[in-house]
Amino acid sequence: MMSPTLHVPGTDQIRRAPKVLLHDHLDGGLRPGTIVDLARDAGYEALPETEPDKLGIWFREAADSGSLERYLETFAHTCAVMQTRDALFRVAAECAEDLAADGVVYAEVRYAPEQHLESGLTLEEVVEAVNEGFREGERRARQDGNRIRVGALLTAMRHAARALEIAELANRYRDLGVVGFDIAGAEAGYPPTRHLDAFEYLKRENNHFTIHAGEAFGLPSIWQALQWCGADRLGHGVRIIDDIEVAEDGSVTLGRLASYVRDKRIPLEMCPTSNLQTGAAASYADHPIGLLRRLHFRLTVNTDNRLMSGTSMSREFERLTETFGYTLDDMQWFTVNAMKSAFIPFDERLAMINDVIKPGYAELKSEWLFEQTAATSGSSSPAG
Repeated sequence: MMSPTLHVPGTDQIRRAPKVLLHDHLDGGLRPGTIVDLARDAGYEALPETEPDKLGIWFREAADSGSLERYLETFAHTCAVMQTRDALFRVAAECAEDLAADGVVYAEVRYAPEQHLESGLTLEEVVEAVNEGFREGERRARQDGNRIRVGALLTAMRHAARALEIAELANRYRDLGVVGFDIAGAEAGYPPTRHLDAFEYLKRENNHFTIHAGEAFGLPSIWQALQWCGADRLGHGVRIIDDIEVAEDGSVTLGRLASYVRDKRIPLEMCPTSNLQTGAAASYADHPIGLLRRLHFRLTVNTDNRLMSGTSMSREFERLTETFGYTLDDMQWFTVNAMKSAFIPFDERLAMINDVIKPGYAELKSEWLFEQTAATSGSSSPAG
């Protein structure tokens, strides 16, 4: 009899499995070597390390340090070298290439245009450079035998006052590579309702948006994002666990907000490794994704900041399979959830699910079946 534990995919199968990424920051995913190159070209001399391998280690250690100042400093360095059209084009193209090489077939990558204006670019020039970079990255990926589609999410910073302007920008470019809007930044002291005009505008325009909520601040942030602002998805949303009570006998009771999130199938953009770095979870085993998966919330798996977390979609799934014993069926469930929750039209999402994702997982499962059949046949062969 075939052991069901063998359905747990190995590293190679995880990498080859089609994956969908909804929460990834462009300025959090640069190649260390690219940062060094761009810093040299721009005359930026504040990098803590100028050797790519050492710089990559510095970023990960700074993100793991527990110091908010050091964590924020990491983004100061990446944004500092992303201030020209050529730099933005290169970073976006490499982002698409890297994701495609990791088996990501669809990605929504977010960035804040307002953070890339220091060398005189306009908001429109920033968006056009990034969009062109994504298209170039898709082309290079095809040349390498990989397929990916990348959509941009334009992010407004919640401590600033440009949300409506960025929302209008997202709407102007919605058919030119931008698929939605987001707000990011510190939740405490900067509730999403500060930007209500932007969200009301997007709703009037029938446009899509996600909101960073429930990463650190908790249930009030989630409630405002949903009930006041009308978010389509929640960036992180991990603190919804605070509205779920688990009794000693293992029975589970959902509060009204948690029930609403599950009943309405509101997608949660979970980023396990990042959540450990920010203190939202103490370990992978303690991460709420385990319980939320068992309760059938609409969960997706994401990277957040690949450079700072030293991660990729494959690594996130490796850690989850190691921790929770997730199988290829679980991976497919997370992936289909993400594709259902993407901000592209329904028929395009359906085509990705039926023509790319499901066939990809079916092929991986068939590999396992044939391997097991061969192993079984070999072990039962009569001795010579």
